[in-house]
Amino acid sequence: QVQLVESGGGLVQAGGSLRLSCAASGIIFSINVMGWYRQAPGKQRELVATITVGRSTNYADSVKGRFTISRDNAKNTVYLQMNSLKPEDTAVYYCNARLGTGRGYWGQGTQVTVSS
Repeated sequence: QVQLVESGGGLVQAGGSLRLSCAASGIIFSINVMGWYRQAPGKQRELVATITVGRSTNYADSVKGRFTISRDNAKNTVYLQMNSLKPEDTAVYYCNARLGTGRGYWGQGTQVTVSS
């Protein structure tokens, strides 16, 4: 089992910044990839960014150049630095951890609201 606890969401004006954190516990040694996904009202959950245990990263085109994903293996934490936020970034952001077996775990989600 893997437990994920997100923090750092909130309300920010367009152009502002937020940093999300996701702390992992449990069988963390089995985690291969961690990532952030988001779901806006009425829309499907979508990939935002992922980072592998080797720190290879992948980003959605809509956030490239504005968001940065990173991980601190010593703290078992993954971060999402979000800059130049836009109203269309408004969503519930979910942390995801995927084990080497392919099994995935989700956090409870944290709300990010960007006002225009």
